[in-house]
Amino acid sequence: MKKYYCYILSNKNRTVLYVGYTNDLKRRVLQHQQGNGALFTKKYNIVDLIYYEEFDNSKDARNRERQLKNWHKD
Repeated sequence: MKKYYCYILSNKNRTVLYVGYTNDLKRRVLQHQQGNGALFTKKYNIVDLIYYEEFDNSKDARNRERQLKNWHKD
């Protein structure tokens, strides 16, 4: 069964967060580290995986990503 992941990346100083989802966490984190991920992660050098959750389907992973992106820092 295929697994899906919702993940959070941050920069070295933990001042910026990036939330995403994927079906291949290892490949996606490597893409971010090589500068081939999102432009936002490249611009702010967001390469450290700080958290992830595993899901059995993409819909649940995407919904969790949306939920996390709607949270506010305060």
